Amino acid sequence: MVGDGPHEKPSQLKFVRVAQMLLFSNALCDPPLGQTTVLKSSQDSVKFTVLLESSKSFPEQNWEAVLWHNGHDGRVWKELALQETTIPETPLAVRSDIRPHVYRRWFSVILERPLNSALVQFTLKYRLSSYDAWRWVNEHSCLTDGELLFQPETPPKDLVNYLKDFSPDFSIEPAESETPHTRLWSLTSSVKGAEGKASGFADTSLGVPRSLSRWFSLVRIWSPWLAPRHGQGQFSPHEDAVLSSFLRMDGLHLVLLAISGVDEVLTVFKPDAHGNVIAHSRNDSTELGQVRIVAAVGTTFNAALAAVIYHARKVVRGYGTMSKEVQEEMKTALEKDVKAEWMENWYDGLTYCTWNALGQDLHEQKIFDALDVLREKGIHITNLIIDDNWQSVDNHGESQFHRGWTDFEANKQGFPGGLKQTATTIREKHPNIQHIAVWHAILGYWGAVSPTGNIAKNYKTRKVRKSKGLVEGTMTVVDEQDVPRMYDDFYKFLLASGIDSVKTDAQFFLDVMDDADDRRDLIKTYQDAWTIASLRYFSIKAISCMSQIPQILFHTQLPTNKPRLMVRNSDDFFPDVPSSHPFHIFTNALTALLTSHLNVLPDWDMFQTSHPYSSFHGAARCVSGGPIYITDTPGQHSLPLIHSMTAPTIHSTTRILRPNAIGKCIEAGAYVPYESPRFLKVGTYHTGSSADYGVSILGIFNISEQSLTELVPLRDFDGVTEEGKEYIIRTHPSGEISPPMSLSSEFPVVELALHTKGWNVLTAYPLYSLPSSGERTDIAVLGLIGKMTGAAAVVGTPVFVTRDMGAVRVNVTVKALGVLGIYISTLPPSSALQDHTMVLIRNQPIPVHTVTVAKDNDKVLEIDVEAAWREMGLEAGWGNEVGVEVVVR
Repeated sequence: MVGDGPHEKPSQLKFVRVAQMLLFSNALCDPPLGQTTVLKSSQDSVKFTVLLESSKSFPEQNWEAVLWHNGHDGRVWKELALQETTIPETPLAVRSDIRPHVYRRWFSVILERPLNSALVQFTLKYRLSSYDAWRWVNEHSCLTDGELLFQPETPPKDLVNYLKDFSPDFSIEPAESETPHTRLWSLTSSVKGAEGKASGFADTSLGVPRSLSRWFSLVRIWSPWLAPRHGQGQFSPHEDAVLSSFLRMDGLHLVLLAISGVDEVLTVFKPDAHGNVIAHSRNDSTELGQVRIVAAVGTTFNAALAAVIYHARKVVRGYGTMSKEVQEEMKTALEKDVKAEWMENWYDGLTYCTWNALGQDLHEQKIFDALDVLREKGIHITNLIIDDNWQSVDNHGESQFHRGWTDFEANKQGFPGGLKQTATTIREKHPNIQHIAVWHAILGYWGAVSPTGNIAKNYKTRKVRKSKGLVEGTMTVVDEQDVPRMYDDFYKFLLASGIDSVKTDAQFFLDVMDDADDRRDLIKTYQDAWTIASLRYFSIKAISCMSQIPQILFHTQLPTNKPRLMVRNSDDFFPDVPSSHPFHIFTNALTALLTSHLNVLPDWDMFQTSHPYSSFHGAARCVSGGPIYITDTPGQHSLPLIHSMTAPTIHSTTRILRPNAIGKCIEAGAYVPYESPRFLKVGTYHTGSSADYGVSILGIFNISEQSLTELVPLRDFDGVTEEGKEYIIRTHPSGEISPPMSLSSEFPVVELALHTKGWNVLTAYPLYSLPSSGERTDIAVLGLIGKMTGAAAVVGTPVFVTRDMGAVRVNVTVKALGVLGIYISTLPPSSALQDHTMVLIRNQPIPVHTVTVAKDNDKVLEIDVEAAWREMGLEAGWGNEVGVEVVVR
């Protein structure tokens, strides 16, 4: 543990003042200060864990600590003394260089559940002795009081208990929830039909959320994108919300979801001056429209959210938002054109995008040169995205919003031999590139279609009016009846030119159209035509971008009637805007709370590996569960970062190590605002093909403007729910490993300190405990070490022990090459390793020197599978995986 070794220098100060010692002290608490913690109805008490740190520059002291709370006796503040505890194995402290030389003293106390189950606030104070003044934690940090909310044993049954004074215009019906521990309601009202070109509108009040503590909304930060907003007390987001959740004083969660895209109705939530939630609806149909809201109450935010999403999916499916003709087209595309192929190259291959890398003056030689540099640097990409500025468009020199698409073929200035020649050259020179995608806007280009180009000559067009704002005015678009033919012809051309995937951007322009007739004719038409053509010609190799408008969320991204689509999850990566980077990660993590429930693979956007925030972004992409794109300027690459995100395969390709669960903000962080001085925690989970293997991964990011230190409890890891199950936690990049712990351990926490822009990836591995007549053996399969999400390389891990000879046998299958780590609590020392350990690949012993004990931990066996594979001259064959058998006697 950093700072507690035997070689620490003794204190050089013999005469010190109490004020000096207090100045260099620190207190950490779990449950945390500055945050709300919800306790289940079954919890009769809550255990507080407190860590006091003091500098080793001063003599060690016997500290006193007190929990100050208002949990009893009519909410009168009172103190509860914390008891110091000595434990045999102190929790892991991952310190960086913020506070490296400190004494650590651990305290705990039990606070009983208050009789009235009201909100309990708490803080800490501590001192050197009974003769000294107390030091209040709040006065010396930016943290506010912590809060405890105790859930009731029996939640209120009716919606009127959760919303006050909702409009009688709403018809409210209880609905059956598919999620345990939730209650569900369907709310409907009407919105008048459009008249001529003017849409019909309605504002209907859902009332004021009762007993409100905090709220969280996903809002339309601008037309294409969602972003999180938070508040305490009165509901007051500044932008229209698609989803809103309310944490109540009784610890229950009320989640409201506005359904759009059914019957041409768009609905969002707005606040009024009194905190009422207003359903603001727009109807583009000439018929009377229906406003649809789903409400759920649950004991957890994630359960209530899942309940409204599952019900919304049934609503969308039940109303058949696609016409029968389109449904038949979709069925045909799925049956005949979606190939039964491995999609791992598309999902899991490292991708290079030209956008930030090569600038807007794009031409094929820039692309050729960039790819040559990548090869020279040993960076083997699998996918290439040729981003904006390859197309043929008009009005050269004007704003992109005033330039229209003229031809399918690439512009002659940058691609003189045509798109096919460019793609052919790329594939011939770089056979490692499996897929080449090109960018285009949903309407053609940013300014849609040129009225004088070949597109306009070959397809019927119409002029549409845009709403006021960034892109107001008019634009020419391909008309309703010719949209399917245009997309079919365009994608047929791309496929014939060697392009096998697309990034379809600017999809929000469908919602920018202002006139009701244009909206009802074109919004669904373009979505369906694009979906069918992309399935028919590119299987699932398509990226949907700037497409978080409500109609697309529900019509295209929610239904499960097609393969999972890759969808951009937030606004862009802006390399030259320093303040944008922490908010970018925060936005993606919170938006993923919703998008993880859609039929999509969230894409957290490209980034650059040679950048002040490069590893910050890299770690976020690794735990996102989505793709990884780099957009490096040629020659400006961080090879160590790339290698920590990827691994080579037995087929000499490069793959990212993507957990198979989508990463998102953890439950406890859903109501924590961006400005709060707390870590952002992004949780994901990975399972192998064996049900025995499941690891929880927690990406932790300091998005604040100051250094932070927190206690990270084991309960923050997804999937860790069994009280007696033991885990070890391993950190990246330091590789430190915690003592075994369970939820019922004395101190099931890791202490973590991070500078601004700091990050860490913690992985919780379940221990397999193998009893024997002597010492118990605990085993954990760590995956590929030196990788941010190396556990995601593991496919399966059946573990068993042979009884006759007492040997431990571990079988592991990995889908990439690297150094495989296995934690074995009774691992023989290095000097005896060769006599007691055997490792085989394909039933052949691997070279002895490729099996070692880790230098930084004598319980970790390191197996260099990559070196062994190459030295043994093994061939890949048809498979993609490597089986490793380990026997330790």
